[in-house]
Amino acid sequence: MEIKDSHYILLVILHIAIGVAIYYVQPLSSLYGLGIFLLGLFYVFKTGNKNNQVLIVAAYIVGSDVFLRMTSGSILYEFSKYGVIIFVTIGMLYSGLSKNSVPFWIYLLLLIPGVFVATETLNLESDLRTSIMFNISGPVCLGMSSIYCYNRKISFSQVNNLLLAIGLPVISTVSYLILYTPDLKDVLTGTGSNGETSGGFGPNQVATILGIGMFIFFTRLIFNSKNKIIFIVNLLIACNITYRGLVTFSRGGMITGFVMMIILLFFLYKISNSSGRFKLNLLFIFMALVFSVIWFYTSSQTSGLIDKRYANQDAMGRAKESKLTGREEIMESEIASFLDSPIFGIGVAKGLEIRYEQTGQIITSHNEITRTIAEHGTLGIIALIIVFFTPIFLFLDNKEHIYMFCFLIFWLLTINHAAMRIAAPAFVYSLSLLKVTFNEEQGK
Repeated sequence: MEIKDSHYILLVILHIAIGVAIYYVQPLSSLYGLGIFLLGLFYVFKTGNKNNQVLIVAAYIVGSDVFLRMTSGSILYEFSKYGVIIFVTIGMLYSGLSKNSVPFWIYLLLLIPGVFVATETLNLESDLRTSIMFNISGPVCLGMSSIYCYNRKISFSQVNNLLLAIGLPVISTVSYLILYTPDLKDVLTGTGSNGETSGGFGPNQVATILGIGMFIFFTRLIFNSKNKIIFIVNLLIACNITYRGLVTFSRGGMITGFVMMIILLFFLYKISNSSGRFKLNLLFIFMALVFSVIWFYTSSQTSGLIDKRYANQDAMGRAKESKLTGREEIMESEIASFLDSPIFGIGVAKGLEIRYEQTGQIITSHNEITRTIAEHGTLGIIALIIVFFTPIFLFLDNKEHIYMFCFLIFWLLTINHAAMRIAAPAFVYSLSLLKVTFNEEQGK
């Protein structure tokens, strides 16, 4: 069921107001975070999860994750992942789960040996519970979400509502960033990721959530803009998100969002008739022009530094030696750790501890693939294979799920530059497993 235009405008205004209010009265962020959880519980218990309301709440939690951390409003630092796990578990109690979700039970079981190894390998100086939970919460969130979503029937319009639930808190994030960010010329001195343009939080995570927000409002331009007013509203939101994402100077999240858009256009073009392809061509030309304007405006505001950033150059225009901002060294150390312990791995969180012993600094992994291989060994490789290939096999009997490859690629690209520090890659991945239909009745 689609949201009425008037209700949609009110939701947009409300979330702009939330961002503004929290900027001026930051303690409101804690109330906002607590309210999401309590109102979410009320909503699910009242409806009995008859239309997968747990996914709406979980999606909203995912969308608000970075904003709450940025404004110190999270109940717990890992609240988003725990919140998603809690709500999908409630959903299983109400609505059951697929008997065929065995691959993800296996996936969760494959993670357990790495936890036991960690209890033996981590030093006494480490906070065992905190260290393990920080590294394992993302994979567990993915496993539990995937078990709930596995082949669960849902309509295409419901999927769009889930995306909107993620996107609405992104609007609050952007309105907060607009107020928080000082004059760019005062804070941009180089081409590295910039905390001042990212709300004082990690640019990598901020760009990740802005990247998927950009994709979400791009999809609304295509599927949910039936009149000029709504089209203009969605276009303005998408443009603002894109600009704010670019000026974080963190490339991974924005590139991921653009790749998702290209994949979606490819699938739409493939299934459209000649009339539909003509409209898509017009849309592509229009969006290319819009993005060009945004890029040139951003280049002007950053004195050309954004061009150098995406060309992997420093402020002087010299090519940087590292194309991955030094992450190659972390990946190499994790591969070396795997070779030392190829069966069960070195144990969850041990990689972080090894890097601290070697450098004296706490250096977290940016790559979930090499981290998983290092800390879980061959069992981790099997787990990753399960995660990657399962949605592809399901797609063979689920061709109406036109977002499937978009969601899968979001997970894959995100975990390669931002690991699973936020809940978004885990939850968005699980949406690739849904059984999507364009028939509203079948989706109930």
